[in-house]
Amino acid sequence: MITDWDDAYANGDHIADANSYPGMWAEQSARFRDTLLATQRAELDIAYGTKDREKYDLFLPDNTPKGLVIFVHGGYWKAFDKSSWSHLANGAVAKGWAVCMPSYTLAPDARLSQITSQIAAAINHAAAHIDGPIHLTGHSAGGHLVSRMVSETSPLLSDTLSRVKNTVSISGLHDLRPLLNTAMNDILGLDDQEVAMESAALLRPALPCSITCWVGADERPEFVRQNDLLANIWTGLGASTRAVHAPDKHHFNVISDLAEPDSDLTACLLTPINPEDI
Repeated sequence: MITDWDDAYANGDHIADANSYPGMWAEQSARFRDTLLATQRAELDIAYGTKDREKYDLFLPDNTPKGLVIFVHGGYWKAFDKSSWSHLANGAVAKGWAVCMPSYTLAPDARLSQITSQIAAAINHAAAHIDGPIHLTGHSAGGHLVSRMVSETSPLLSDTLSRVKNTVSISGLHDLRPLLNTAMNDILGLDDQEVAMESAALLRPALPCSITCWVGADERPEFVRQNDLLANIWTGLGASTRAVHAPDKHHFNVISDLAEPDSDLTACLLTPINPEDI
């Protein structure tokens, strides 16, 4: 039985050199943006709403995009923005896809349900500008948000949702009820009603649905449990699902393979589980 819920969800405390990662991500992302700006394949700070953080960056391949990938960042809905993750677009961009990376208003300035609506607005906006299938991915809190997009109560426009062909939730938080027991909820302000409305594992999938729950094998046990939970439940509700435990990966490096065009994670993102069913 878990008695210390704060420790159960504390990632940095259990990762060597955890403090080095944010600076490394920022440096890699800035270098990637500069490279694509030099070839006019990056459009930055596209407004999808009126609030300060309602903006996304769009990264484009050399030719007409095969489709649109959305990456939603993590940080427990209370940290980071789009600028730390640009380099993770490289894998999909190199394979011919456009990649949209949105920012969103952070807690406590927005409730989680408001953040969900913002992500839907960003995806709807980008979908109006890029044709083809839409594939969603996100990390940690971002994994929650993309899973929420393909739930039966998705806030996406119906035309947008019909174009979503694949989702990869990386280290996603799919049942928010345990977070009610953490100190971070002083910032998040979650309550019973909101966690019931926003937890993908407590909702039905929007069918047809192809979703992979991907987690580092070396992550905190609670993240592994959260990962497998959604795949297990949604399989029984008609979705095409799989759960992957990536060897030798922890919470901070599990996303790094998105930057690699030929990685298993990039291939998983760009290929639905059962393409003939989608």
